[in-house]
Amino acid sequence: MQDVDILKAFANDRRLVILEWLKQPRAYFPPQIDGDLEDDGVCAVLIAEKLGITPATLSEHMRILVQAELVHARRIRQWIFYRRNEERIADLKRGLFASL
Repeated sequence: MQDVDILKAFANDRRLVILEWLKQPRAYFPPQIDGDLEDDGVCAVLIAEKLGITPATLSEHMRILVQAELVHARRIRQWIFYRRNEERIADLKRGLFASL
C-alpha cells in the first residue's frame, strides 16, 4: 500500500461520504436481511442506492478504498459488504499528526 493509494481514496467527495456513513452505519442505513451493519458491514447495493449511482460505479469507488486499506470487503452469499478499517484509519491519523 502506497501513499498515492491513500491520496487517491481521499481525493473524491463520494468516497469521503462513504467513509463517513460507514463510521456509523446504523445511523445511515436500514437493517439488512443478510449481515449485521456493524459486524459484517453495509451491503454494496445499499451504498449505491444511497449515493444514487450504479453498482458498477460504486464498485470502482470501493476498489479504491479497499486498495488503500481504508475499508474491508466481505462476501456473504452473492453480496459484498463493506466496513471501515478503524485500525488503519487510526494509524493514518497518528502518522499524519506525528509528521507535522
